[in-house]
Parts: sequence; structure tokens; C-alpha cells
Amino acid sequence: MASSKHIYRVCFINQGKVYEVFARQVYQSEMYGFVVVEELIFGERSAIVVDPGEEKLKTEFASVTRSLIPMHAIIRIDEVEKEGVAKISELGANVTAFPASYLPQGGTPPRKDS
Repeated sequence: MASSKHIYRVCFINQGKVYEVFARQVYQSEMYGFVVVEELIFGERSAIVVDPGEEKLKTEFASVTRSLIPMHAIIRIDEVEKEGVAKISELGANVTAFPASYLPQGGTPPRKDS
């Protein structure tokens, strides 16, 4: 079996925010259009210094063994030498969310008069 020494930084959009997590395994899912992220890594910091952003992610993914992320939500996947701090940040000016709907902002499609 392959060694799990690889570490991947996965950046994706979830509910209007950019998630950056670190994982040992990332691969294409059997379900079309999804990427699997397994074995999430969170920094083992001392109990004295706590990063609230990382703690929020650790709590959110506490019981998750495998996460399937839609391909269109992935911003990038990097193989890195060591893990960093997992975080959630606001969607910035340099990142645009893929449109989830083809309807105009009003929510109803334009009428086609005959």
C-alpha cells in the first residue's frame, strides 16, 4: 500500500466562505463530479494557545471520516511539505464563486412573449 506521507492543502468554497484544510488523501470520487478528501490534519498546538478559526474547523469536521466536495467548489489543491493552519476566510475580490443557478437574481426566469 502507498505511503501516506503526502500532505495536500485543499481550498474550496462552502456557503460563501473559502475553506482551507489539510489532508493526507485526496482523490476523485466514484460519484461523478466529486473529489474525496480523507484524513484531515489539524495542528497539534499547545492547550495554552488556541486558534479559534482552526478550532471551529476541527469541531465542524470532528466526526467526518471522508468528505466529498463538488468539483466546481474546489479552488485549488496543492501538495505541500508540511501542514499549516486550517482556516475559514471570507470570499475575496480575487475569488469568484461558480454560479449555482442560471436564474436572474429575482429568482424567476424571464418571460418569453409570443
